[in-house]
Amino acid sequence: MRILRLIFPLLLLLVAGCATQPGSKDRQAYVAEDTSRTVDLTHPPRDMWDRIRRGFAIPNLHGERVDYWTDYYAEHPQSVLLMSQRAGKYLYYIVDELNRRGLPTELALLPFVESAYNPNALSRSKASGLWQFIPSTGLHYNLQQDWWRDQRRDPVASTQAALDYLSYLYDFQGDWYLALASYNWGEGSVKRALDKTVSQGNEPIYTQLDMPDETRNYVPKLQAIKNIIARPEKYGILLPKVSNAPYFTTVHKSRDMDIAVAAALAEMPVEDFRALNPSYNRPVILAAHNPALHLPLDKVAVFNNNLKTYTGSLSSWQVVHPKRGQSLASIAKAHNITLDALRQANNLSSKQTRAKVATLLVPTPVAPNNAGVLLASYTPNGEATASVQPAGNTAQQARTAKQTASLRPSAPSVRTHTIRKGDTLYSLARRYNTSVDALRKLNNLKGSALSTGQRLRVPGTDVQG
Repeated sequence: MRILRLIFPLLLLLVAGCATQPGSKDRQAYVAEDTSRTVDLTHPPRDMWDRIRRGFAIPNLHGERVDYWTDYYAEHPQSVLLMSQRAGKYLYYIVDELNRRGLPTELALLPFVESAYNPNALSRSKASGLWQFIPSTGLHYNLQQDWWRDQRRDPVASTQAALDYLSYLYDFQGDWYLALASYNWGEGSVKRALDKTVSQGNEPIYTQLDMPDETRNYVPKLQAIKNIIARPEKYGILLPKVSNAPYFTTVHKSRDMDIAVAAALAEMPVEDFRALNPSYNRPVILAAHNPALHLPLDKVAVFNNNLKTYTGSLSSWQVVHPKRGQSLASIAKAHNITLDALRQANNLSSKQTRAKVATLLVPTPVAPNNAGVLLASYTPNGEATASVQPAGNTAQQARTAKQTASLRPSAPSVRTHTIRKGDTLYSLARRYNTSVDALRKLNNLKGSALSTGQRLRVPGTDVQG
């Protein structure tokens, strides 16, 4: 089947040149042909972009929609640059998997269209992650989704699932255009559209389908991104340098560990650590879940060495199992924390007064270290930075409990604001001295629409706004 995937685009290329359709306001005609630039295969790829170009195997589309979206992306070079910079962390892994499976490298560009290469992207239909799996499809492809983690956001697990799904769709449809349309619209919807096309006396091919606008623009958007990547200089686009080498690798650990502590041990900003490990919903990663930690290649030795010498607590959280209906106030009192702190740690509404879930997290007391001091600080926007200091510095040891506590997820790094009439992301960003992009990331927002009464997390102290 892998050989067929490589041969099919060439066969389609030979026959597609004579398959045209008159255009209209409601139906855009496309001509499929191969117009990609000549690639010098006598030398190794210069970078990841060159490697991706070498693996293009889906025939190009040409038409008004492709031209529109190509011009659109070309007119937004900063957006293309931002997406490309995000992609740099994941491209080597994704392209390596595509090459291993014998799949077209155009598929590595699909997250540009799906999520803008943001692993935390969440759509209105609850599709999540780089590849935008809806919950049901994610479960079908064994992506765990529970209180602790959502593997639709994991770059490794979701990529494996997406390539499995795309391979299945290609085998089912026998055509990459139809497979891509199915990925966006659903294989059943595309099948029914094909049957309808046949009943109307037309060929059962992509260009004849009656599709919703989102799907009709889907493949043209991918082609537009392909056009930009193929010839960035033609469109005045500057792509960031992404070397043809692995950016991250995966390590497995057998102890519970706070995300902030893991980032500190790797000597990384928490934000960078989360970019590679966005699937974890809670501030602590449980060993019982056989956690996979993705770390930059140059941070693995640092992480392991710091872990060997660090003797402090790896987790500042305790898992409790309340009785259903138990008072949240009584749980907070039993663990010597405020009710607001308990609610925030578990993403509970201020209106909720009793436990409705089987598991809650509460912070545990922090004991001073005598070795492997963990230091942390926060920027004005609430972004954590941390470092591990060796034992022996008595001045640092005297401050250990206080400084280690600042790494605890109960630390005052965010606040909750209840949306009032007239609030906008821009006005809130100014009010809380942050950025619109930071608010979107913190709340998994894709657009700018806000609803009165909606609770929004904003960088700052742990108070209600």
